Amino acid sequence: MSPDQKLLSIIIPVYNEELTIGNIIDRTKAAVQQIGLKYEILVVDDRSYDKSLKVAKKHSAKVYTLKQHLGKGYALRAGFAKAKGDIIVTIDSDGSHRPEELPEVLAPVLQGKADLVIGSRYLNHKRVAARKLNAFGVKVFNFLIKLLTGTTITDSQSGYRAMKREVLANQKLKSGEYEIESEMLVKTAKEGFRITEVPISFEQRTYGRSGVDPMVDGSKILLSIVLAYIKG
Repeated sequence: MSPDQKLLSIIIPVYNEELTIGNIIDRTKAAVQQIGLKYEILVVDDRSYDKSLKVAKKHSAKVYTLKQHLGKGYALRAGFAKAKGDIIVTIDSDGSHRPEELPEVLAPVLQGKADLVIGSRYLNHKRVAARKLNAFGVKVFNFLIKLLTGTTITDSQSGYRAMKREVLANQKLKSGEYEIESEMLVKTAKEGFRITEVPISFEQRTYGRSGVDPMVDGSKILLSIVLAYIKG
């Protein structure tokens, strides 16, 4: 199948991001149109209590709403179930990822060089402004994933990804929150898919606060890595 025949599904999980979601949708559309792929944008609303849902609809995205606030993992899983694309992209809704870098994230998949591409904050020449605890945690997760699967990754927690549909075909994802990135990565590595990283920019959110709790979510991520490896 040639690139222009492929359908791209872009999944954007959102929870209380009314100030950024419209901008992300518009910029994502512009980026995909430059590439020339057929596409669909799926916004999965995790029961936001602000105007995120209204804004997403106004910007002409396909919008799905969870029945209750469940977490990023549930939102992504719902998006995966609805996606019709041959290639699936995930991108955050808070403005930390640049939709303009989508061509770089997609390139290895479109060129047949990778099955899963992760946009890494740590391959960029610029220093990433992150809390020391968060940065240390990512290094721990990266090390554990390499120890268990032999896969070397610099940013296992990045939510900016592109993957072939086949990557998700046999994965029975169970994560409900931020640990979903690690679960997907370990299972993808275990199944023998080709994984690569490309450098991306990373901009700290301008509005609101991150919902990540370094200690609580960090513990869940560690557990998810081990369980994904043991149980598959």
